Amino acid sequence: MVRMQRIPKEKIVRALMKEIQRPNEERDSAIMRVIRSIPKGKVATYSQIAGAAGYPMYHRLVARILRHSGGRLPWQRVVGAGGEIKLHLDAALEQRLRLEMEGVTFRGRRVNMEQHQHVFRMWEEE
Repeated sequence: MVRMQRIPKEKIVRALMKEIQRPNEERDSAIMRVIRSIPKGKVATYSQIAGAAGYPMYHRLVARILRHSGGRLPWQRVVGAGGEIKLHLDAALEQRLRLEMEGVTFRGRRVNMEQHQHVFRMWEEE
């Protein structure tokens, strides 16, 4: 009988962080395609985007791609879990203003996810 050894979470996270640093055009293109598919007036979370692109657990890569996109992606439509704006200071204010201009409403400091969360339908893609 083969006994499965449990891998510590820290080891998995470390391995994922290494993988994120390696260039992978196919993976990065898939994530950018998913970000571009979010319509005006809708938002998606970092984790939701990673999963829709076929790379669950790569939510940190989504943030990295947005950070290095030079504004070529609709970055304002990407929020943290529960609709939280994860940016700070002026960037957070700009994201909120851009979303409000697209018709997105807020509940306090968070996006009203019941109304504005985008649902990816991968079977309709391509």
